[in-house]
Amino acid sequence: MTQNADPWSTEVNVPLRDVVGNRELALDVVPETLRPGALDAPVRWAHVSELRDPAPYLIGEELILTAGVNLPDDVDRYVRGLREAGVTALGFGLTPTVSETLPEPLRRACARHGLPLLVVPPRTPFLAINRAVSVALTEAGQREQRRITAAREALTRAAGGGLGELTEALAERLRSWVALVGAGDVLASAHDAPAPLPPEVRELVATVRAGSGIRSATTELTGGDGVVFVVVQPVYPQATASHLVVTGRAARFDSADRAILAVGAALLGLVGRAGSDAAELGAAATGLLLGRASADGVARAVLGSDVCRLVAGTPYRRGPGEVALRPDWLRARLDTPLVEVRPGPRFVAITGPSPGDLEDLRAHGWLAAAGSPVPAERLAEAVAEVELLLERAVALGRPVLAGSGPLDFDALVAPDASRAFAARTLEPLLALDRAGDRELVPTVRTWLAHHGGWEATATALGVHRNSVRHRIAQVERALDVDLADPETRMRLWFALRWATHDVT
Repeated sequence: MTQNADPWSTEVNVPLRDVVGNRELALDVVPETLRPGALDAPVRWAHVSELRDPAPYLIGEELILTAGVNLPDDVDRYVRGLREAGVTALGFGLTPTVSETLPEPLRRACARHGLPLLVVPPRTPFLAINRAVSVALTEAGQREQRRITAAREALTRAAGGGLGELTEALAERLRSWVALVGAGDVLASAHDAPAPLPPEVRELVATVRAGSGIRSATTELTGGDGVVFVVVQPVYPQATASHLVVTGRAARFDSADRAILAVGAALLGLVGRAGSDAAELGAAATGLLLGRASADGVARAVLGSDVCRLVAGTPYRRGPGEVALRPDWLRARLDTPLVEVRPGPRFVAITGPSPGDLEDLRAHGWLAAAGSPVPAERLAEAVAEVELLLERAVALGRPVLAGSGPLDFDALVAPDASRAFAARTLEPLLALDRAGDRELVPTVRTWLAHHGGWEATATALGVHRNSVRHRIAQVERALDVDLADPETRMRLWFALRWATHDVT
């Protein structure tokens, strides 16, 4: 049994068969290198590499393209390294200047290790393959988003029919069986959910319910019908130990399934709650999903206030004494049911005007920052500010609460003016980051949070200090400023704080 806090990949990918099947690329597959299911393997990107050993620089699921310029003598070791790095396939480009034929040792090595080998004809440039994969990924992302939107609408409509109808709709959208498990009973089930649940699943339910900090968990059941992938996730806004959604099917759950399950879990939590407060909350959330209600209505129902704060937190003290990051533990200390635990671990919460005792969180090993009070409809704009404040909190080693200091002057600047200033100031850096993955904005944000300290910034980013110096020099050139000037640093800091989106 495997358990994960985040059991699905959040990245969009396409199956290898979609790349191979693109007639414009004219790729030939070497048949003896294909194992069962190889063409269904995911491709997350196509990358050109002429390194003799590119494996240490890969993250898995790539389509590696090479013309064999630096193909090592030990081809078997080269292929084995790619396979162990999780590469989906290797594309070999035929070219008159390097190799007009496929090297036989490469063919044999790929067949031996089960690495799909594609032959790229001279008329197909590697750039065309890169572009084709990029287009396919974009289209896959759009299809995924349309599926999520349709599922959200269907589940919202089904919520009016109660737990049974909603559970049935969730099972249909996930193409799986679904069971809603209460304190000791199955409250609703659909699509032939096993009854009773198998021992392995009951063990997984107990693990999530034990409050060990696991947000969701997954396991694989092997039986006469093959492998079944099972996911257990708490419903919201119920307490973690109260109600759980259990779902299983023969295919892995992808990122779209994750989003659909999250919507279903939220609605099941709302429908399952009793009392007039729950009815008000359910009506507000349903109206929000259907586009007939505003965010401030949900904020009033959940928090009793139109004004909210965004709170973010990260571990402050590591070691045996560290408190597990449990949603129910956070909800009690922050006095809000709107808590999300993320991998890392990290948490994000939406509170009322008073964010709770942040010093108490630090005493229990968790460092937090709270953004400025904003209307509920502007919460999405507050993400950049709270992420920046959390960066500052980490540098200072203490909580940071926006608007609590004697020198705070955010209220003196009109929101429209501050957002326009941030957008205008940061756009040159964002454009460079989008074009070449330079990470200038995250670097300058961390650098400013650490008072321009090269070593501290390098440690926080996990890079060499010379890389930090190079990036800061790029920032100065892009903005045509001197960051040795304290006023310039101040202006850039507030631009990052006033940004209307997460600039990380």
